[in-house]
Amino acid sequence: MAEITRYSLTGIYGGTFDPIHYGHLRIAEELADIVELNHLFFLPAGRPRLRNSPFVAGEHRVAMLQEAIRGNTRFSVDDREVRRPGETYSVESLREIRQEYEASESVALCFITGTDAFIKLPYWHRWRELFELCHLIIVNRPGSVPIRYPSDLPDELRGVCQDRWTTMADELKNSPVGLIFTAPTTLLDISSTSIRNIIASGKSARYLLPESVLNYIDKYGFYAGGK
Repeated sequence: MAEITRYSLTGIYGGTFDPIHYGHLRIAEELADIVELNHLFFLPAGRPRLRNSPFVAGEHRVAMLQEAIRGNTRFSVDDREVRRPGETYSVESLREIRQEYEASESVALCFITGTDAFIKLPYWHRWRELFELCHLIIVNRPGSVPIRYPSDLPDELRGVCQDRWTTMADELKNSPVGLIFTAPTTLLDISSTSIRNIIASGKSARYLLPESVLNYIDKYGFYAGGK
């Protein structure tokens, strides 16, 4: 009997991170343990097609991420999307990353996204190709309808995802691409939107995000007055 290949898992956590906060960081930390990720890259979006443009320029969001994860050897930042001109697409970034790992055939990529973004998957650019490039890890978010099983999905997604669903994180190591796993992470009711609103109103956002990130925001006056 042929030996089954066991893949090392690398996480790709996409989002605008405008700004990064403890909700993001706690999810990343727990996923690194739950899924046994070898490494996790934060992938800040450049100009996402399905969302409003970020409030803060890409280079500053990258800098805030670097401040937030300083000292955590399991985390790093991939800034390819903020360096890319025009609209950015997850499928293009994942294809590039997949090619960079081509020499290491034993690595499987795990793209991490929230339930709100996952439900909109059929509107993503060339979304079906994602299953040829990576596994998908869905993170439930406070205030969103939780997704636990394919039956929770709208019809257009249910048919595509039904046979890809797994409730066992370890199964991700048995295949290079194409599985979907819903991660049971702690849901901290913190959002970038609420942090921006708090800062814009002149109130304190302390303890919602790392102090180093808050200091960076204060230094440049980000989000004050809604900017």
